[in-house]
Amino acid sequence: MMTQKTGAVAKSSRRQLRLKLLALVSVLALVPAAAVAETTAEPENYGTPSGLPFTLSGSYLSGRLAGFQKDYAQAAAFYEETLAADPANTMLLERTFLLKLANGDVDQAVRYAGDLEAAGLQNFLAQLTLGGAKMVEGKYAEADTALSKGRNGPLAQLSIGISRAWALFGNGKIDEALEVIDGLNGPDWFEVFKATHKTHLLFAAGRNQEALEAAENAYAVDQGAIRVVDVYARVLTANGRQKEALEALDRYDEQFRGHPKLDQTRAMIGNGDVIPPMVTDPASGMSEILYGLGAVIGRDGGEELSTSYLQLALYLDPTAEFAAIALGSVFERMEQPDRAIEALVMVPADSVLKREAEIQVGLNYNELDKLDEARAHLEALIEDDPSDLEAVIALGNILRSHEIYDDANKVYTQGIDTLDAFEEKHWPLLYFRGIARERLGEWEQAEADFRKALELNENQPLVLNYLGYSLVDQGLKLDEALEMIKTAVELRPTDGYIVDSLGWVFFRLGRYEEAVKELERAIELRPADPVINDHLGDAYWMVGRRNEARFQWNHARDLGPEEKELPKILKKIADGLQDVPGTDAAKAETGKNGG
Repeated sequence: MMTQKTGAVAKSSRRQLRLKLLALVSVLALVPAAAVAETTAEPENYGTPSGLPFTLSGSYLSGRLAGFQKDYAQAAAFYEETLAADPANTMLLERTFLLKLANGDVDQAVRYAGDLEAAGLQNFLAQLTLGGAKMVEGKYAEADTALSKGRNGPLAQLSIGISRAWALFGNGKIDEALEVIDGLNGPDWFEVFKATHKTHLLFAAGRNQEALEAAENAYAVDQGAIRVVDVYARVLTANGRQKEALEALDRYDEQFRGHPKLDQTRAMIGNGDVIPPMVTDPASGMSEILYGLGAVIGRDGGEELSTSYLQLALYLDPTAEFAAIALGSVFERMEQPDRAIEALVMVPADSVLKREAEIQVGLNYNELDKLDEARAHLEALIEDDPSDLEAVIALGNILRSHEIYDDANKVYTQGIDTLDAFEEKHWPLLYFRGIARERLGEWEQAEADFRKALELNENQPLVLNYLGYSLVDQGLKLDEALEMIKTAVELRPTDGYIVDSLGWVFFRLGRYEEAVKELERAIELRPADPVINDHLGDAYWMVGRRNEARFQWNHARDLGPEEKELPKILKKIADGLQDVPGTDAAKAETGKNGG
């Protein structure tokens, strides 16, 4: 499903990776003999400009290294190369299959899954893949046969069991499908999946009253799952209980601030539309269970297994919007923004989640250091809908991160100008614009934005911290600033940046012992932050701990401070702290605003 690099680029990249392994020769002693038996045979059409001969051990280790780096395309290519030279090696076969699946090369994974079955190896992901291929072809009896060949472990049992139920549904065996689901015994977390898929099956079969009973069971277990709430509201409506359906959606909105998919269902209910089932065909049903499990696995780590589930889900249903977004999120956590973009663009154009996905695409372009592409992408979204504040905030924050404060200010203002009135949810927009304006030196306007944000969300710790810190840094309203930051620390006692602000306000007030105490606590929370280390060095100097001060400044230097700060730190290392900026102003301001 996912696009791959061209063969020439992929081979070039693989050669570069192999070169890295010259330093890993000593690892060979730890590798299974079957995997590292060497050969001088050269694969057809494979050049070696580096002069390195092809070896099983080299390709195997290259595959392992690529796998550790979560580069599934490269890892799969290396294992495939090694497998071609040692086709009887079942370990290589399993790794090649799994990596092809994780990379989204599902058609190739199907072939390797068949090889695993022919070799007599039981691999539940191979079963799912073979069954899924038959499901896509509409061969539901063959899908059921492929899925029925054994399963081990809770995850395999649930995945294969629900998938089998959808194969049986495809053959019109509804009651037998329900029996398969009811017969799945496992941990407590089985129950919400079992009840939800019973609901989908019964609703798709037109057995609405039975579907409602199953939906109520699912809803009782998990009222925070979007898919559970959605199907529950739909089935309630199909049974003529629209009022209860809307109440369920209201409860979700109150707890989790809503979701576009549920807003869409609400609109259909309000318009009196016939509410369709969420899942209507077997392949989509199997896709749904793989998405549900893959998304959970992805949140808990296990990226290789998670991407395998989600890639197979998209193979079964290329329009599976939630699976595409979940796969994009996994790639983002793996710090692979290019792969995240590939996944996110699969969200269908008519999906209510499309704009959310496109905003994430813009953010991922920025992660790739492609500012122009990110900017153009998000500007197009905003031009299409200037009131889309999520897109406005995304673009403004990207510009601000690149210190393009003037344009960021304009973007935030453009979004604010679309509002008829401020609501509590708009405080981030004012907060972000306030930051841009403060960086532009427009302090009065910045302060007005921060204070308006606090009117909308009183005691918001991020706003309190930024406003308080800014006031301290300018030697303004220090008593008020101190109370703001104390409040922020009470609300976020484990936030090292906010604790640092408290230490710094004590420093600017000349209360150096208290500054040291808070800054040491901030360092415990954020030991690798150069600014906090620099601040602690200043505080140590002022209490006479000169050696410790220079140690902290040296540490700040080594942690990569901002370019403009580095000369200041180097000067302090060489000459100590000559002046204390703002101290006199702080004392004067305290006198003016005491109490």
